[in-house]
Amino acid sequence: MSLYEASIRVKHECPYRSISEHYPDLTIREWPLSDCQVLEITSEATPTDELLEEIDQLGTVLHESADEDGYHVVTQSCLCSLEESIIDRFEEHNCLYQSPTIYRQGWEHYTVIAFDGEDIRALLGDLRSDREIELLSKTPISEKQVPHSMLAPVDQLFENLTDRQVAALQLALETGYYEQPRKTSLRDLAEQTSVARSTYEEHLRKAENKLLTNAGQFLRLVTATTTTSNPLQVETTPQEEQAAD
Repeated sequence: MSLYEASIRVKHECPYRSISEHYPDLTIREWPLSDCQVLEITSEATPTDELLEEIDQLGTVLHESADEDGYHVVTQSCLCSLEESIIDRFEEHNCLYQSPTIYRQGWEHYTVIAFDGEDIRALLGDLRSDREIELLSKTPISEKQVPHSMLAPVDQLFENLTDRQVAALQLALETGYYEQPRKTSLRDLAEQTSVARSTYEEHLRKAENKLLTNAGQFLRLVTATTTTSNPLQVETTPQEEQAAD
């Protein structure tokens, strides 16, 4: 199986795209989180009052600065005013999205990792059905490891975990439950909390299950870049097999 990194740009009606088209020297970088978006907006030119007003309408300003290098602002906005993200359509075609999305001169720029060329072709065909799209590059990944730039978003790894499940997982990790040999037991862990042993174990097992499920797509990415042999199928000598029996 071959991996590919594809860069595409898309044009359709979107608030961020419209602003980038109206202000050609503006660049918007978007990092989607579970319940909001963080936007980094930069411009080499001094922003006009009209632009500042449009930026204020995007969400809450977290940082703003202007100097000889230009204008820079970071905002946080909710997802309620945006249409269904095309990132969901990436996943439908086995393509992994890499943050950030970049908006410039009326185009949205995306980078995805695909597991084969057919996935990219299927994705492009899907997107072309309702918007203008261009494939800028498609590069095979021939290295034997995942590129260092392919980072798993933390919010996605811990998606759907409750606060109690995260707390149970953190306690087990910090007190050596996952070390070999283990430095603590479920009973000892539960005694450090205000819940029964069975309740604590339930929180911990659910946290483990959700975390591994969320990491599944990244695990597939890692295994796709390794050798085809199964590392669990270790050759043994007849003497070792007899001892195992």
